Amino acid sequence: MRKLISALLAMTLLSPAAAHADSPDIRGWTLLSNNDAGNEQTIAAARDYRINHLQLSHDVIHHLRQLKESDDRRQRAVRLTDQAHAAGIEEVAVWDHALYSLTYYPAEFRTGPNGTIDLDNPAFWDWFKADYRAMLDLLPNIDSVILTFIETGARVERQHSTRMKTAEEKLAYLIDQIASVTDERGKLLYLRTFAYFPEEMNNVLRALDLVQNQHVRVMAKAQPHDFFLTHPIDVTVPKIKRPVLIEYDATGEYNGQGKMAGAFVADHADRLRHYRKLPNVIGYVARTDRFQDSHIVGTPTEVNLWALHRAGSLTNSQIYQEFARRRYGPLAAPRVAQALARSQEIVESVLYTLGNNSGDHSRLNYDPYCPGYHRSVSGKWIDPPVTFVRHGVNKKFHYWIDVVNTLAPPHCKLDPILRNETPYVLDRGWVTPGNLMVQSYADDVVTEKDHGVRLAQRSLADVESVRRILKPADYAQLKAYFERTVISARLHRSIAKSYFGYRLYLRTPSAELARTIWAGLDESKLMADAIRTYPTPPGKGEFDWVSDAGRADTYYKRISEGWDVYGNVKVPRP
Repeated sequence: MRKLISALLAMTLLSPAAAHADSPDIRGWTLLSNNDAGNEQTIAAARDYRINHLQLSHDVIHHLRQLKESDDRRQRAVRLTDQAHAAGIEEVAVWDHALYSLTYYPAEFRTGPNGTIDLDNPAFWDWFKADYRAMLDLLPNIDSVILTFIETGARVERQHSTRMKTAEEKLAYLIDQIASVTDERGKLLYLRTFAYFPEEMNNVLRALDLVQNQHVRVMAKAQPHDFFLTHPIDVTVPKIKRPVLIEYDATGEYNGQGKMAGAFVADHADRLRHYRKLPNVIGYVARTDRFQDSHIVGTPTEVNLWALHRAGSLTNSQIYQEFARRRYGPLAAPRVAQALARSQEIVESVLYTLGNNSGDHSRLNYDPYCPGYHRSVSGKWIDPPVTFVRHGVNKKFHYWIDVVNTLAPPHCKLDPILRNETPYVLDRGWVTPGNLMVQSYADDVVTEKDHGVRLAQRSLADVESVRRILKPADYAQLKAYFERTVISARLHRSIAKSYFGYRLYLRTPSAELARTIWAGLDESKLMADAIRTYPTPPGKGEFDWVSDAGRADTYYKRISEGWDVYGNVKVPRP
């Protein structure tokens, strides 16, 4: 019966007209964590959201080979699959990456140059498909496979073939071999279009056009490359000639991961409204945790899931109000909704700097972390690469000429990734060597961080104003949520003030600048201690909020005692 339901569902999902119904056809969530209690709580909540699609990824199953390598992983995946089906979720999908590392494949097939796989050897593909069948047999009740072929061990396009001349041909052939196995097993196959830069995305699209299997679907992120609030809509989605599932990150991988204000209704709902207008879009799927005990169901950040659920019927403001009313009661709802609604502007002022994400997966890490100055720059996907930064700054910036060239540490400008992924910014002289920090940009950075602190304090005040009409547990949860936000905002402000001030001090030292730097360092000490002693730290996940205290200590030491990569220059206390 379940297979019949899945087949009927599949036929419905292929109908472009169905994508324009009040709710998208596929309404999905993704579990990344191996925390059984959190996963079970999330599955239990799925019925209220009419979830009909569940993905198992990352710490559940990231590669199908893990089903063979870890009985714990296999048993967890089996258990979650059965629980999801029992909860009425028709389609359960498991993630995979192909190819795996070269050593996974028998040496008899690694006969190409430099030990690469000979893709022209039919015996390799016979072995490959037999191995894929064996892995799927270990998880027989799943309905779909989600395949990534970019972030893999052995890139198929780098393997040997005289028959297949291009990378796109190799990718397409690999996909067709896997699709032949998923077809045999009566399972759907989704391809993730994840790519790091526009030309790589174009290569993926060309490969998709060469795939012969007509049952293959696509899963694309709501943003090109990755889940940044400042990234635009993915304009490649309409070019895909297959049904497309849009993936969202409701947990905020780069945006606080629910450890601080993380309600991004506009980002989720507005993107969903856009994609639902496209005839090839068949629904959405949203990540619901970021490892360990970071599940957002049951937390204020759950409003992002509610935004996807209700985007077709309510305005963004109404979504905040409805969620707050359902969760915290009608009397407290207006102020709670107001507090949550500031989240995006807070995060864009705190974890972003003049339009660029400066949080290393939400961590405090302005330097030496380089992706915020090359790989994660939103200007890669915007033409012209210009942004208008509000947050008290109210200025237009060119992402490369203004923001990256001024803010980037010198070593990040020499990172090969900048040359490999965006060579034009160097060829055009948009990014030039050296430390180019100037006073006006240091001032703008501090202005922006000040703005984030003020907004965080207002949201905390909103929660305090309705303390008497909130349930004690709800008040405690919201108070901690926004107290952590205030502490994080102040910590980022203090380190930004001292770090970018230090970069300026290296060029134009002065007593006044030293006072600014030390004011930042002194505040960072206070905030680091506040984090370490905070009585209710958030749950563990990829981003451990408490560890930001140690990172702040590192900046204090580097700047006060002399930073080796900057010539061990010390800033004397005035």
